[in-house]
Amino acid sequence: MSDDTHTLRSDGLTATIKAHGAELCSLKDGSTEFVWQAGPEWPRHAPLLFPIVGRLAGDALRHRGKTYRMTQHGFARDSRFKWTERGERRCVLVLEDSETTRALYPFAFRLTAVYALDASGLDFTITIANTGKETLPASFGGHPAFNWPLQAGLAKESYALAFASAEVHPVRRLDGGLLRPATEPSPVEGSELPLSESLFTDDAVIFDRIASNAVRYAASSGPWLNMSWRGFRELGVWSKPSGAPFLCIEPWRGYASPAGFDGEFSDKPGLMHIAAGAEEQLSYRIEVGST
Repeated sequence: MSDDTHTLRSDGLTATIKAHGAELCSLKDGSTEFVWQAGPEWPRHAPLLFPIVGRLAGDALRHRGKTYRMTQHGFARDSRFKWTERGERRCVLVLEDSETTRALYPFAFRLTAVYALDASGLDFTITIANTGKETLPASFGGHPAFNWPLQAGLAKESYALAFASAEVHPVRRLDGGLLRPATEPSPVEGSELPLSESLFTDDAVIFDRIASNAVRYAASSGPWLNMSWRGFRELGVWSKPSGAPFLCIEPWRGYASPAGFDGEFSDKPGLMHIAAGAEEQLSYRIEVGST
């Protein structure tokens, strides 16, 4: 058993998780791989975003008169988690604050990531615990990337996202990694978002008033996946407009700093504020299959 990765198995499904970043790096149904295999277009699979989602102005976190360097999406994705459970269908990994993290983010915390596989899909649960004596300001996001197309030979434009509810609210976009002040009309047609590379010419599509808690990613035939979430309040959908063969479906609790905001980190819009000794739990589920 490698200390770097662990593979879960259940009724023909497998899921592989890395200790580095507690990152899901494979989800397979038989021979069908659903997770993007970190090619040159983007060298990650499904990073965990903590303690920020997106970017801060100038990559600067300001707290009580001090400034800390905090780069896009935070440090959890580049931190090694510790295994605390490694079973056939379930594994648990933990990251706690340390001298290294406190040099970037002056707060006490514990992240507990749980992956559990069953016959139809994978559950991911993150528990964010405040182990300190002051309120913990934080965001957390999932960033799983899936192959696009899921089946070789199908056009990318054959795929769509079908949301559980109609998505009528405007969406947000980014400028230099920061949230633009103005909203844009939703590209969703009722409850369906047709997919094309041109959709991402302006970076991610950000649903900051998402009505749905589930979405189906599929073409008219072949492999499909359903993703559902609990506790998350926003959703990002992202790929690169330059032909990259992946699609990210990203449940978020938080988002990038709005353009023009450069104040105290705890005042940043979109954050969780977790009381001392309390915790927040967020989860998502990926179900896979083929028609």
